[in-house]
Amino acid sequence: MKFGRYVALTLTAAAIGLGAYLSFEHPGPPVPAPDIGYTRLDGSTSELSQLRGRVVLMNFWATSCAVCVREMPGIVATHERFRARGFETIAVAMSYDAPASVVQFAQSRRLPFDVAIDNTGAIARGFGGIEATPTTLLLNKRGQIVRRYVGEPDFAALHRVVDQLLAET
Repeated sequence: MKFGRYVALTLTAAAIGLGAYLSFEHPGPPVPAPDIGYTRLDGSTSELSQLRGRVVLMNFWATSCAVCVREMPGIVATHERFRARGFETIAVAMSYDAPASVVQFAQSRRLPFDVAIDNTGAIARGFGGIEATPTTLLLNKRGQIVRRYVGEPDFAALHRVVDQLLAET
């Protein structure tokens, strides 16, 4: 019995450690975001530079990513909480995600923000070769990346940062 309990505690500790490793925030100094174009699910296009003056959350995700699916209600809630104050959200589906799955996911969950399919991988490459999902970037009003979250972010902490960024002039 003691051996089984030891194995269970060891596996639990390893899982907690892995979760902490996979979900981390990179504050770092602000870095200019690339001015990338993207196409929304409705076929309309936009450039990231058109969002200057707004705080932007870019979430790189995939429908096949369990953590991405689990965190999406938090992304939606964050968008709804701050959008009236100059906050934008762009959900970028990874190149390996089937477009039909992305469309079905976005429609069934009524995602209230722009969803783009990065079918060539150009958006992910433009941001330094993002491969891990979910990866969330937070851009200030000057179009600089001020936070990079790998894994599901701590939404309370994310909201504090968004509040600060929205208060900047």
